[in-house]
Amino acid sequence: MWLPPHEGVELSVVDMHTGGEPLRVILSGYPEVKGDSVLSKRRYVREHLDHLRTVLMYKPRGHYDMYGALVVDSEMSEADLGVLFMHNEGYSTMCGHAVIALGRFAVDYKLVKEPQVRKGCLTARYAVRFYSVHDFLIDVAVTVDGFGDVTLDISYGGAFYAFVNAQRFGLHVTESRTRDLVDAATAVTNAVKSQVKLHHPTSDDLAFLYGTILTDGKDNYSSDPTANVCVFAEAQVDQSPTGSGVTARVALQYHKGLIQLNQTRTFQSGATGSQFTGKAVKETKCGDFKAVVVEVAGRAFYTGVSRFVQEPEDELTRGFLVK
Repeated sequence: MWLPPHEGVELSVVDMHTGGEPLRVILSGYPEVKGDSVLSKRRYVREHLDHLRTVLMYKPRGHYDMYGALVVDSEMSEADLGVLFMHNEGYSTMCGHAVIALGRFAVDYKLVKEPQVRKGCLTARYAVRFYSVHDFLIDVAVTVDGFGDVTLDISYGGAFYAFVNAQRFGLHVTESRTRDLVDAATAVTNAVKSQVKLHHPTSDDLAFLYGTILTDGKDNYSSDPTANVCVFAEAQVDQSPTGSGVTARVALQYHKGLIQLNQTRTFQSGATGSQFTGKAVKETKCGDFKAVVVEVAGRAFYTGVSRFVQEPEDELTRGFLVK
């Protein structure tokens, strides 16, 4: 049996995927993460432990589209655990595909009481639910480099996303080249970040645009799937339908009166064809804002278990990216 070198730092992980989007769950090797809330812990790892993010997300141990999760304590008494999400650019505030995978992981690794789980799919009794704030900007006009004035919507589903019909750029989310979709979405993200000021009712840490989701424009209620492609962080492409993106899109459709409570829609990844379902289940409040509880469901699977090491002599030990 292979043993890591005694002088090397070891990190243990479990790899999963949800709808094709990877998730690397960190088991051991991280130092103590300080902070009295999940958001303060997020600031702490960004300021003090970011080298470990690059070790696990970047090559040679990861890749450009790798996604990670670090389980931490939560300040919420009703929560079994908290999570810090990481990717090629830094740390997100919400990740639906990761939450779906972590639901299965938490049961299998005895972090929560065991629900009914069947073939990697949490049953409806234990469906993952996200709060989506009705902090919308509808029909926002921005000037996008290379495309002129573009009208879009902005919605929150644990993170803010800009939504645009891909046809505005002469593209199709399931047929166009990924490079063309990424270029258009990145141009939109850059335009919104420079021209639109976002606000979140509870924390300034959440008031930033996470990415742009290009859709097929099929927002009216239908039993047929509607497809989209999410480009987030540093031009990273979500291989799944995007859990937090589905949340934001359902909330946006509900806000516009295009769907009603408990009308389930199917969302398809333009990258892989994998599907999530989503529906608005209850109106609520977040701060002074009207909000809706959105229920998102998907399937997660294990792909492997790894033990990574960092040897002192390795000049590339902290990782690198090739764009």
